[in-house]
Amino acid sequence: MIAVYPGSFDPVTSGHLDIIVRAAKLYDSLIVVVAQNGAKQAAFTAEERVSLLEKSVAAQGLKNVSVACISSGLLVDYTDNLGAGVIVRGLRAVSDFEYEFQRALTNRHLRPSIETVFLMTSAEHLFLSSSIVKELARLHGKIDGLVPAAVVDDVRAKFLIPNE
Repeated sequence: MIAVYPGSFDPVTSGHLDIIVRAAKLYDSLIVVVAQNGAKQAAFTAEERVSLLEKSVAAQGLKNVSVACISSGLLVDYTDNLGAGVIVRGLRAVSDFEYEFQRALTNRHLRPSIETVFLMTSAEHLFLSSSIVKELARLHGKIDGLVPAAVVDDVRAKFLIPNE
């Protein structure tokens, strides 16, 4: 079965990678989809986010994971066109659940054949978000361990953080 894991990934975090690694074990093929979110001001271009994800996935040796980007249209249409039957979403806290539950029900209304599967983040990533990483990076804080090791230097370079 093919699954899709969408997100803005601005930038990819260790929490995102945790979900990717775990979802890759559950599905024959996992497509990580960089989606544009008009409500958010992105620090990284879509191409940069795809590159960061590709580096992160390659470093894990995940042969059944690929990365793609969509800039318009409905996720359920994109998912259906790929022949995917599952949308994977990560959850950190109860506040995530309310938002994600509403999206999952909307997607089910639009495309009943596509299931949404929620994966809880690992405990060590409960506090982690791309927003926190960007805030720390802008202030030249330590981001090691918060983003995949394969992309720490790329994130530092984006925010002009000196190497430690």
